[in-house]
Amino acid sequence: MKFRQLLIAITLIVALPMPALFAAAETTDTSTETSQTRGTEDHADDHGDEGGHHGLPPNAVVLKTFGPFAITNSMVVTWIVAFGLIAVAQIATKRAKLVPSGLQNFVEWLVESLVGFFEGILGEKMAKETFWFFGTIFIFILFTNWFGLIPGIGTVGWDVDSHGHVHKPLLRGVNADLNMTAAMALSFFALWLFWSLKSIGPGGFFLHIFNVKGHGFTLMGIFLLLIYVFVGLVEVVSISVRPVALMFRLYGNVFAGENILETVMALGGPYFGWLAVLPFYFLELLVGLVQALVFALLTAVFTSLMCSHHDEDHVH
Repeated sequence: MKFRQLLIAITLIVALPMPALFAAAETTDTSTETSQTRGTEDHADDHGDEGGHHGLPPNAVVLKTFGPFAITNSMVVTWIVAFGLIAVAQIATKRAKLVPSGLQNFVEWLVESLVGFFEGILGEKMAKETFWFFGTIFIFILFTNWFGLIPGIGTVGWDVDSHGHVHKPLLRGVNADLNMTAAMALSFFALWLFWSLKSIGPGGFFLHIFNVKGHGFTLMGIFLLLIYVFVGLVEVVSISVRPVALMFRLYGNVFAGENILETVMALGGPYFGWLAVLPFYFLELLVGLVQALVFALLTAVFTSLMCSHHDEDHVH
């Protein structure tokens, strides 16, 4: 059952970036003009701006448009990783054994470890209800981060300038596209709101934030009431900023990491670039794991702060 929920969640995540990519289609012409201007500047100044030409383009490259929908290079990688995860889950569970071995053993170990991890944060009841999202988010982010480190991702494409830098890569790291991280963060915010209202109700949700109950009409009670209302307003701002912080934290770390790898490889030259980038490459493998863990951990903690202390099954 857990595997089916994982597959459903992965399928939903694959479809999420499409509405957010409307803006990408509108900026295609501008990006083309910019690349042409950039190529002219390359011939005019071979050394002065060389450092500015190394790195991943800020916008995902639009490969094909279908009316208002745009397919970008980051979406192609999203589909590749998603289909790969679905295939692994299907193969691992196609002929399940009571005593697991091989791929089935690894997949079951991964899922059971994640279930235990989130139960420690959310409690048993809430973890079972929300694992389909948190487990999928961790696995999806982890493998998209690692897939983005495969040689050729972000460096093979067209529109190559005089310095050999590719301005339009064929494939792009998924989480190096703000559309993807924004889709995941906003999806979590909507689910967090749903889980919170389901767990404690609208009244409990309001009282949890503002705590305006039971202070009395004395001078001290009114003073405390004003303080709690002020604290509640600060909490509302904090809650509103959470999806923004989540999307930019993941995007910033992955985007910066891929730019560092490409820049270091370019500085190392065609013969020693691969050697110079090795320490950073292994560091990015660790960063990919840490960022997946941080995103899943923060979303679980945000949910726990609102819901889990109301769960009678949760052991503090």
